[in-house]
Amino acid sequence: MDPFLLKTLHVAGALGVFAGLGAIAAAADDKNRKLAGMLHGISLLLLLLLGFAMLKKPPMDQHWWQVKLVLWLFLGAAPALAKRKVLPAAALLGICVALGAVAAYMAMAKPF
Repeated sequence: MDPFLLKTLHVAGALGVFAGLGAIAAAADDKNRKLAGMLHGISLLLLLLLGFAMLKKPPMDQHWWQVKLVLWLFLGAAPALAKRKVLPAAALLGICVALGAVAAYMAMAKPF
């Protein structure tokens, strides 16, 4: 597949993840929270699949992609943390945005 298309869809998946998180945090009723959860889950799956499609074969001597997997797992657990009110919604969203920035840095700089 075209690398530009893969990157574009990967970024669209990331936007969907954060839109879903924001909608979950701001949802007033269960119907809207369910739709936001579906957006979040589908976007996470898209993000994971496209990330591995861009890697083709994970570079085992580099560890930046493993850090991104751990960040992906935290973003996947964030709706459960929001539902159980482990953290205030604003703090959770701030942490998720910061982790998204770390993931973007890992992808661009590949520091290790």
